[in-house]
Amino acid sequence: IIEELTDLVEEAVLTEFDRITERGGVLGAMETMYQRSRIQEESLYYETLKHTGEYPIIGVNTFLSSKGSPTVLPKEVIRATEEEKEAQIATVENLRAAYSAEAAKAIKDLQQAAIRNENMFAVLMEATKYCSLGQLTAAMFEVGGQYRRNM
Repeated sequence: IIEELTDLVEEAVLTEFDRITERGGVLGAMETMYQRSRIQEESLYYETLKHTGEYPIIGVNTFLSSKGSPTVLPKEVIRATEEEKEAQIATVENLRAAYSAEAAKAIKDLQQAAIRNENMFAVLMEATKYCSLGQLTAAMFEVGGQYRRNM
């Protein structure tokens, strides 16, 4: 049985290699986003099987604890109240007011690191101390534009 399973895996791998070769090799397949789309398709298929229960996973969709599954969504969506929304908006406004000078410098440093094609991780981590997610996103959009997937 091990030999049969090994043969099945080998056949599937060779078939996939043929599909990549048909697209001009690895670089050609990357340019057409072949690998990414295959991964997305397989991921969606796996998630569908998992959520319908066709692919049983202990503790996720079978033999659940009394609290239920960590991946299955509740029947009712929980929404923030108006007070919670207003409190969050006030928190962001207070953050921007308290750190306006530091945020301006952090955003400038982040944009410069992006322009110079440097590793931005350390600069980004520093910027998160003073900037909101919206400020960081807007700063990166100014430098790099919006990502558009090649089809």
